[in-house]
Amino acid sequence: MEIQLKKGFLDIIVLSALLNADSYGYKIIQDVMPVMNVSESTLYPILRRLEKADCLNTYSLEHNGRLRKYYKITAEGLDKIKNFLDEWGEMKKIYDFILSNTRI
Repeated sequence: MEIQLKKGFLDIIVLSALLNADSYGYKIIQDVMPVMNVSESTLYPILRRLEKADCLNTYSLEHNGRLRKYYKITAEGLDKIKNFLDEWGEMKKIYDFILSNTRI
């Protein structure tokens, strides 16, 4: 899949990884790997951007003597996912059109 198109999905994928439970960077990477290859250098700017947009809150907890930063989805983050799903119908129409006209 084209890199720019994949980048458009990253925010939603990361937010979706936080729907069931708060999580931390390394765990988020592991959770999204089945659908998209994400590195730390890609993930952390996304997390900062989502936090700045009020889609995430953060807090720290001690783990093995060190503080671990956790991310929690906010109502704004949930709205972002909802808006994406609402728009997905339009994207699906485009996909279906292309698929119906492709004879490859």
